[in-house]
Amino acid sequence: MGRTPDGLPASGALMKVISANEVNGSLSYPALIDTIEQAFAGPFTMPPRTVFPLDEHASGHEAFALLPAWTDRFIGVKAFTYFPDNPAPDYRSLYSKILLFERAHGIPLALVDGTSVTYWRTAAVSALASRFLSRDDSKTLLLVGTGNLAPYLVAAHASVRPLEQVLVWGRDSSKADSLVHRLCARHPDLQVQVAPSVETACQRADIVVCATGSPEPLVEGAWIREGSHTDFIGNHHATKRECDTALVLRSRVYVDSRENCLREAGEILVPIAEGVFSEDRIAGQLADLCAGNAPLREDPKEITLFKSVGSALSDLVAAGLAYDAS
Repeated sequence: MGRTPDGLPASGALMKVISANEVNGSLSYPALIDTIEQAFAGPFTMPPRTVFPLDEHASGHEAFALLPAWTDRFIGVKAFTYFPDNPAPDYRSLYSKILLFERAHGIPLALVDGTSVTYWRTAAVSALASRFLSRDDSKTLLLVGTGNLAPYLVAAHASVRPLEQVLVWGRDSSKADSLVHRLCARHPDLQVQVAPSVETACQRADIVVCATGSPEPLVEGAWIREGSHTDFIGNHHATKRECDTALVLRSRVYVDSRENCLREAGEILVPIAEGVFSEDRIAGQLADLCAGNAPLREDPKEITLFKSVGSALSDLVAAGLAYDAS
């Protein structure tokens, strides 16, 4: 791409197209986690993400979404389609692209594969929250869910805490076994094994990460031991949730974005609707944590909970790193 004498892209330069392979080759942990933390601690603009149901009367949850954000360097918007019930094996449930612009003059810079960015940044945000909220000596991670995000989550969390053991639980035991074999090969320093049940694994885990498409709670508050940090990623529906109300009430609660979670996160909204939890009990959002404006864990026995529905700024940061490396 042509550049001006001050290093900016020339106005007539062609936009880059950055593939998933290029994204995967340019991002790493904990570097991405550190850069996301710096971005959330600094000045940025992030309007609410907008999710459009494609057919409000259909039984499925097909949707189209837009996530905009900008900093002093980049403007970006991620667009994605979500078809969780795609019937054919040749189709994925999610397709995503990020359009990146230069901030100073609005020049289009790149079209970045958004699906790979989403995996990288989702796991990075999860691990960033853990770095703030989990105990420093956390050694056992329970991963609930065996989807495409799972390997990223293990890599990200292992980069911020001295993990020794990873427990994996999935509804499909064959998928859980396959994931364990892959994780053992990638992380020979970790003891990775299939968990026989979520309940028994929760009683051993220091960190619980749930990344599933389950519409019903998989993690119950009664199962979580004192001092644990819990993290819920998979649900984006106001009436669905991956954990029960009891866990929310036992926890100091944090979110990636108040505005987004108070529209989409059943983990928070269901207890509010039940009249047992309120918005003012959310201890902070990710920007507060990164800027040092939120209270952290105050007791080694305290339980912390982080709910994430996805943030455009983390997409922008990861896409910007991929662009800089291209």
